[in-house]
Amino acid sequence: MRVAVIGASGRMGKNLITAIHEAQGVSLGAAVLKPGSSLVGADAGEIAGVGKIGVAAVAALADCVDDFDVLIDFTSPSLTLENAAFCAKHFKAIVVGTTGLNESEKAALNEAALQSAVVFAPNMSVGVNLTLKLLATAAQILGDDYDVEIVEAHHRHKVDSPSGTALRMGEVVAEALGRNLKDCAVYGREGLTGARTQKEIGFETIRAGDVVGEHSVWFATEGERIEIVHKASSRMTFAKGAVRAARWLEGKSAGMYDMQDVLDLK
Repeated sequence: MRVAVIGASGRMGKNLITAIHEAQGVSLGAAVLKPGSSLVGADAGEIAGVGKIGVAAVAALADCVDDFDVLIDFTSPSLTLENAAFCAKHFKAIVVGTTGLNESEKAALNEAALQSAVVFAPNMSVGVNLTLKLLATAAQILGDDYDVEIVEAHHRHKVDSPSGTALRMGEVVAEALGRNLKDCAVYGREGLTGARTQKEIGFETIRAGDVVGEHSVWFATEGERIEIVHKASSRMTFAKGAVRAARWLEGKSAGMYDMQDVLDLK
C-alpha cells in the first residue's frame, strides 16, 4: 500500500512518515504540505528526520493523485472533509484521525464512504481501542449501581473539549448501559449542583503543558472504585495505529470502518 501523509511537516505528520518508513507492507507514496511552504520539493524523509527516502513533498493532493492508494489525515474538520471528498472522487481510501467533527461533518464523511473505504476513529491507538472493549465489558457487568466519571487530559494546544476519545468512551459506556449519551452526559460541575443523579456520565477536562493524552474512566459505588486508564506518552502510538489501519484497508470495499474493525474487536 502506498500511503500519503497530509500535514507532513507537523508533529503528527513527521511521526506518520517515520511509522510508515519503519512498517512492513506499506511505503510512503506522497507527503503533502501547506501550499506555499518553503519545504515543498524537500525529501519527505529528511523533513521527518529519517534520512532521504526519495519522496519529494508537494503542496496539494492534486499534485500526487497517482502516487498513493490511501491517505492518512490528522488535520482539521474542514480540511479533512475536503480531503475525504477528493479521495472519494478519485477512489482512494482514507484513514481519518481528526477529532472535533460535529454531526453534520460526520454525515459528510459518511457520504464520502459511499465511494471510498474510510477508517474513522477518534483515537488510532491500539491500546485505546482495546480499552474501549474493556469499558463495554465493565459497564455491562457493573450496570447502573456504579457511577461513571470520565477524566481526560491533553496538551495546552488541543482545541476541542472533551476529547474525541473521551466522548467515544462515554458513548461506549452509555450504549452498554442502554442509555443515550446526549441525555445523560454532564460536562464539568460548578456551584451548588445538587447530588449526583444515578444515570449521569460525567466528564472532566484538563488542558496543560505537553500532555500527549490521558484518559481515566471511573466506575464507583459505595465501598469501591474501579479505574480503567490509558496514558499515551508519544504521538507515535497514534501514528503506528493509523499505519496499521492503512495497511488493513488494502482490498477493502467502500464503506465506513473504525479501529474496532481493524483490530477485529467487534
